[in-house]
Amino acid sequence: MAEPVYYENIEAGSGIPALVKYPTTMQLVKYAGASGDYYQIHYDKDFALASGLPGVIVHGWLTLSFLAQMLTDWLGEGGTLVKLNGSYKGINRVNEDIICNGKVTKKYIEESKHYARVEIWAENPQGEKTVTGSAVVMLPSREKK
Repeated sequence: MAEPVYYENIEAGSGIPALVKYPTTMQLVKYAGASGDYYQIHYDKDFALASGLPGVIVHGWLTLSFLAQMLTDWLGEGGTLVKLNGSYKGINRVNEDIICNGKVTKKYIEESKHYARVEIWAENPQGEKTVTGSAVVMLPSREKK
């Protein structure tokens, strides 16, 4: 288990440990079943190619969920993911790495709770940002209450 992340130990500009995912067609089919998104571009290569895509592509929401996993892995049991949003900017292909990254952009205290705003993004192997977004997290403090 990773060391806890405390509010006092982060600063604006602090990076979040990257998470690399390698989605397979099987994972996309399972995600389709869980989400109800059965659009053929996510599992049928011929359909995806006929639609002008380079092949089967990963659901945007699945990529955003990988970014959420990166955040919750970083936060551990002591932190809370409060808000998450993202925009789809490009394509992630099946059977290719998705590299999830993030950095703290602001930290603040509100009603005695310790928060940080985080910029997040996913990249394909070519280094193109495919999903960008932001999150608000609540962190434990080392200060005694």
